[in-house]
Amino acid sequence: MKIIGYRTLTTLQDWGRPVGDANGVFEDGLVSVPLVLVDTDEGITGVGLGPHPDVANVFTAIEGEDPRATVALYDRMLRQVFKAGHGGAVFGTIGALDSALWDIKAKAAGEPLWRLLGGLDRTVPAYASGLDIALSEDELAATYRTYAERGLRVAKLKGGLDIGQDLARLTLVRDVLADSNPQSRPGLMLDANESWTPKQAVRHVAELERSVDLIWVEEPVRRWDAAGMVTVGRAVRASVAAGENLTGLEQFRPLLAAGALDVVQTAAGWGITHFLRVAALAHAHDLPVSPIGTTPLGLVHAATAVPNHMATELQDLVPPQGLSVDLEIEDGQFVLGDSPGLGVTVDEEAIAAIDAPSGGPLRSGPHIRPTQAGRRLDFEPPP
Repeated sequence: MKIIGYRTLTTLQDWGRPVGDANGVFEDGLVSVPLVLVDTDEGITGVGLGPHPDVANVFTAIEGEDPRATVALYDRMLRQVFKAGHGGAVFGTIGALDSALWDIKAKAAGEPLWRLLGGLDRTVPAYASGLDIALSEDELAATYRTYAERGLRVAKLKGGLDIGQDLARLTLVRDVLADSNPQSRPGLMLDANESWTPKQAVRHVAELERSVDLIWVEEPVRRWDAAGMVTVGRAVRASVAAGENLTGLEQFRPLLAAGALDVVQTAAGWGITHFLRVAALAHAHDLPVSPIGTTPLGLVHAATAVPNHMATELQDLVPPQGLSVDLEIEDGQFVLGDSPGLGVTVDEEAIAAIDAPSGGPLRSGPHIRPTQAGRRLDFEPPP
C-alpha cells in the first residue's frame, strides 16, 4: 500500500451560542474545524482532524510510503521541518497527517483503532467542558443540564477574570450536576487559559477553595512556566493541569522534571503518536494523562490503550458539520463503535456547501492573548 495524495478541507463547529475563555470569545459560536484526507493506491482514505499549514512540505516526508508505518513516518515528518521549527500550527499539520495514517492502518486491518492499539474496553471516561465564559447563569445552567442528561458528573468551567463570578458559576454548575445525578458527588475544574501570574493564581484559587473543591486548575500560568506552576501547586489544594499547548516531548521534560504538573494534558490536534508518547512519559512519572480538544476522537481511541488515562474532555455534543462519528455518549463516557479506523465519515459535498467564514486573520477570540493578561489589578472589573 502506498500514500498517493492528500486533500484539505475546513468545516465548522456551530455551537449555537458564544464560546470562549478568559482570552476572548467567538460571539457567533462558529469555530473552523480543519481536516486532512490522505489517499492510498488501494482506495483507503484516512481522516485526520487538525490544522494544515505547510502541509505540502510536510507531506513530502510520507508521499509514496506505506501508511501503516505510522511511527516511522511520524518521525520522518518531524525531521522534514526540524530547522524551520515543528512547533505550533505546523506540529498540528504533522498531527493531522499522523491521525489519518492511523485511520488508514486500522481500516486496512478491518478493526476500530481502539482495538488495533490494544484497548480492552471501548468506553472512555469523559468530563463536560462548554467553553462557557460568555454564558449567563440561565444559559450556563441549561448547557450543563444537557451534559448531565448524558450522565456527565464532572465539569470544567472557563474562568480566571473575576473571583466572585467564578465562584457563582462553579456553585451553579455543581448544583445542576448534583440535581441530575443525586447518587454521585459532582466534580469541578477551572480553566484559566494562562491568564494569571503565579501570585494571582494562588490568590484566586485559594479564595475559591474556601467554598468549593476543585479537582484541578488548568493552565493557571504560562504553559512553559515550570517554577510558576510549582508555586501554584504548593499553595492550593487543587491539582495543576497543563500541556495542551505543548508541542513535542522536549517541551514536557522541564515541567515534569520540576514536578510542575499533577495532570498531564495533550491536545487532540497534535495527533495520536504524540499522545501515546506523552502518555508514556507521564506514566514514567506516575502521572495521569488527559486529552483535550473539540473533537478528540483519535485520542479517545488511544486513551483505551494507555494505563494512566484519567478522563477526556467532551466539548460539543454534536460533531462538526459534514462529519458523522461512530461514537455515543452514555453514562458519562465516550462509547466507541466497531467501525474500522477512527469511525469518522466525511461528507465532502456537505462541507463544500458550507457558507464558511472568509478565512481572514482573526482579530478577536480565545486564540489571541489580551494585552492585560496577567497584568490586571484585582479591583478591575472583568472585560
